[in-house]
Amino acid sequence: MHLPFRYLRVLVTALFPACILTAPLWAAPVRPQMHVTGYVITADLDPSVHQLTAKAAVTFTALEDLTSPVFELNNGLKITKVTDASGKPLESERLTNNSTVRFTLATPIPKGSSTTYTFEYSGTLTGSDTSPVSGIKLASIDDPISILLYPGAWFPMTGLYTDRFTAEMHIRVPSDERVVGSGVAGQKVLSGNRTEYDFNWTKPGFPGTIIAGKFLDPAGTSGVNNIHVYVTDKRKPFALDFAHTADREFEFMTSKFGQPESPTLNLVELPDDAVSATWAPEIVAIGGARIAARNAQRLISNTIAHQWWGSEVSPATLNDAWITNGMSRYAELMYLEDSAGKTAFQSAITDVSAGALAYDTMPLTSLGRLDPFSPQFQSMTLEKGAMVFHMLRWEMGDDTFTQFLRGLLSQYTDKSIRSSDVQTVAEAQSHLELTPFFSQWIDGTGAPSFGDKYTVFRLGNNKGFRTVGGITQDLDLFRMPVELRIETDGKTEIKRIIVSGNESQYSVETFGRPRHISIDPENWLLKSTPDLAVRVAVLRGQEQVAQGDLAAALIEYQKALDANKNSSLASYRIGEVFFMQRNYQSAANSFRDALRGDDDPRWVEVWSHIELGRIFDLTGQRDRAVNEYRLAVQTNDNTQGAINEARALMQKPYKRPAEQN
Repeated sequence: MHLPFRYLRVLVTALFPACILTAPLWAAPVRPQMHVTGYVITADLDPSVHQLTAKAAVTFTALEDLTSPVFELNNGLKITKVTDASGKPLESERLTNNSTVRFTLATPIPKGSSTTYTFEYSGTLTGSDTSPVSGIKLASIDDPISILLYPGAWFPMTGLYTDRFTAEMHIRVPSDERVVGSGVAGQKVLSGNRTEYDFNWTKPGFPGTIIAGKFLDPAGTSGVNNIHVYVTDKRKPFALDFAHTADREFEFMTSKFGQPESPTLNLVELPDDAVSATWAPEIVAIGGARIAARNAQRLISNTIAHQWWGSEVSPATLNDAWITNGMSRYAELMYLEDSAGKTAFQSAITDVSAGALAYDTMPLTSLGRLDPFSPQFQSMTLEKGAMVFHMLRWEMGDDTFTQFLRGLLSQYTDKSIRSSDVQTVAEAQSHLELTPFFSQWIDGTGAPSFGDKYTVFRLGNNKGFRTVGGITQDLDLFRMPVELRIETDGKTEIKRIIVSGNESQYSVETFGRPRHISIDPENWLLKSTPDLAVRVAVLRGQEQVAQGDLAAALIEYQKALDANKNSSLASYRIGEVFFMQRNYQSAANSFRDALRGDDDPRWVEVWSHIELGRIFDLTGQRDRAVNEYRLAVQTNDNTQGAINEARALMQKPYKRPAEQN
């Protein structure tokens, strides 16, 4: 389901904490120089002055003769001292352009040897201005919630989400705060009204996230002792629903993927101005506004899925990020199918297909050269990655697909995994030759555009009809089974055809006369269609809006209208851009075009009436505004709380938020 733009970003979680649409300030090296094996960190948090003071012992192994070790570290943190394993002080160079610290050694660290550096550092962390990712708050010491997220580089680190490590942490906070981390080891009272929380995660993974705040006593669901909810008083009314939703999703994924590394799940509130969601071992953290919205089922399920796909197994390199990103997205869709039914699942698959094709110009196994927070990397690893697993499910069948997923997790528990490993396990579990599949979808780009040429013959002696035809497609090297559905006057016939090359012949006999023939009617394959061309252009336009380039967004939306001049979705998005530009007459015209269009998706109708009502309110035409809100209510479509919004606006006229004035 496409959603109003304001809700787009909250549905995107991944290997990284959110879909980041701005360029990061750092880039991972082509080849890793070292492997960090473990940390011992002591950190003091002082929310009253936004101050972090920390000491981190970092143990690492040189993967080659190492003369210039480089660690990532948040630009807001200043190093006061670094010593080597013998206690000798080391000189470091701060590179603020990519949030790193570099050491130049007179004597190289030999390949294969391990050593420990101890960092002492402190700094003020207040928001996104020092973040390793421009414009995104990943590390901040605040009241009532402080976040020290692993991607925020609040400790010296390497290999974001690819370099697995252990961590022992001692976090000191004011006594009225609680701390959530991975692997609870205890707590103790300190002098000066402070408390130390201790954590110890002994399995190689990513236990690098700490969240502290004025959280209430952890709440959970009745009879469920493994799920704990940490929210502030402001979000207390939503804690129980949060717990129930997570409990159902956690139970579903356990039934599909097997037991996770830990049965404990800590559900934590994030500040509203931080990322919409993030994860760590035993941690599922969701933005407070998303918890309160009561419509975060998919966001929560995607984040929970990372307890398996990201925490239990992780990508060996960023070229392999499609595995965990894609499977977490597909786990989200699997739960949607189980909880909301096949129609909701099919609608979501259509949207994921559009995302998969939006930037499909580079093979999945080459994405490591891209900025991992770019729209292309996010879209490809999340959406195309999910479609790869969806198509594997089609080739294997449901039972074998589940065995395949469990096989991946059991063979690579607490390890990194490569794309070649996925193929090896898939072939072992399914007994299929999958080289053509992986060559097309992992090492290649593009999606087939199917066509069908056929002739129907009447058989003698009242034996029915024979349909002889050929499925055509435009990818010369494509080879994959495709479902062919022949609807007749009587029984519908379904046949699996191996499509290989540009044209593949088939012959199907039916008793009833064929009335309609469709290729891949259940949308098991990623394919190019006119409808998806519209959705792809709209999606690219939304990305441009998120980056603040409204002119570029209008160009993309116009491409969607060129593909389908009756597209309600494209007209609606154009109306949104005009509304942002305060071009109210053009916005109203576009929202009316959306109402006169193809009504796809259905939510466009209710939201177009609401947007028209807002325009009338802003132009001093209250009666006309109320009429539009009334029409919105009459649609009986409460997508993203539309009816609730319309009823509220009937009581109180719309005014632009103060920050937009």
